[in-house]
Amino acid sequence: MNSNTVAAIDLMRDADNQYIWRRDMTAGAVPSLMGYTVEIDGNMPDVGAGSLPIAFGNFKMAYVVVEKKGIKILKDPFTARPHILFDTRRRVGDDAGEAELGAPKIRERLARLYPDVQTPAISTVHAVLDRNGLVQHRKRRRNRAQGTPLSQPRRPNDLWCADYKGEFLLADKRYCYPLTITDFASRYLLACEALHTTKEVYAFTVFESVKEFGLHKAIRTDNGVPFASPNGLFNLSRLAVWWLRLGIDIERIKPGNPQQNGRHERMHLTLKLETTKPAGANFLQQQARFDDFIEEFNTERPHQALDMACPAERYHASPRSYRGLPELDYPFHDQTVTVTTCGRICYERKKINLSLVFAGQAVGIKQVEDHIWLASFMDYDLGYFDDETCRLEPLPNPFGAKVLPMSQE
Repeated sequence: MNSNTVAAIDLMRDADNQYIWRRDMTAGAVPSLMGYTVEIDGNMPDVGAGSLPIAFGNFKMAYVVVEKKGIKILKDPFTARPHILFDTRRRVGDDAGEAELGAPKIRERLARLYPDVQTPAISTVHAVLDRNGLVQHRKRRRNRAQGTPLSQPRRPNDLWCADYKGEFLLADKRYCYPLTITDFASRYLLACEALHTTKEVYAFTVFESVKEFGLHKAIRTDNGVPFASPNGLFNLSRLAVWWLRLGIDIERIKPGNPQQNGRHERMHLTLKLETTKPAGANFLQQQARFDDFIEEFNTERPHQALDMACPAERYHASPRSYRGLPELDYPFHDQTVTVTTCGRICYERKKINLSLVFAGQAVGIKQVEDHIWLASFMDYDLGYFDDETCRLEPLPNPFGAKVLPMSQE
């Protein structure tokens, strides 16, 4: 009640001739009415016909009900914004007992309440809810990189190793990122290119430049860009997908364990000592140093692990020549679908997010149960999706263990 209401009831008495309004003059005491604590609020109306000057109840409990989480939808008749036709706000007081609704159901309700008005998209409704703090964000699952089983081949071209030697500053104040490729068995240094970045597009050119040596069976790298992608499906990158297309198996060392690629790291130490101290004046000069080092390392430097032979004496080109990417065919699947540039599978008017690393690649789709399909890439089963959620549920990481070919049954 407000102070005017207090003045009106200040002289009222009960049947025992006792004042119903009592003031306690002690410090910190609050007034009471018929034994109940009273709060003075100037926003309450005065005593009058049709007014409610006194509010009585358990306001501690009422606060919980009024502030119950929810939303209130109002049509906006005042603004002329082209895409904002509704106002969504936290629900208070009225409709407190209604069930909470998500963006799809809110959009459907709007369409029913206002059929003559263009209904906003589900994403727009979700964005409005998010701005008003009504969206509970789930923690994003992070793909933790893991190593794969590592082989110990003894023949050239059974395994190549690749990595970036740590960046260093050239004399012209630009950073250099040398990309190196070696043969595991013979220690032969296939390439050492001075690059100004670790972006994937430049790594492609380096690996394409060594096609004169033929195709190897497997390649060992760490889990960094561009060899792997932290956001790609199974931590794949476009470069890794390209290797798979060429029939090259992928080996990855465990994060934080460079000793698993120890032969390659030992070569990096020699490369650093002989070509970067001091560094070249520019990229051309630095590349000339790398080229001289490749010639010396392969043809003049004996290796104790090779019984004092030079790498060039043990290495030979692969009998598997590079002939481009082979065509993909899925004879045991229902349909072959090309992944869009945005990383989606468009199948029967449905869009299923796969991964950007597969953009432009052909994948196989096969129905395994009612409303459930299997997506495969080459001999690798990627995961399942259904026609309701249109979301791919990946199978266990194929790089945690050896992947089995897809069944012909």
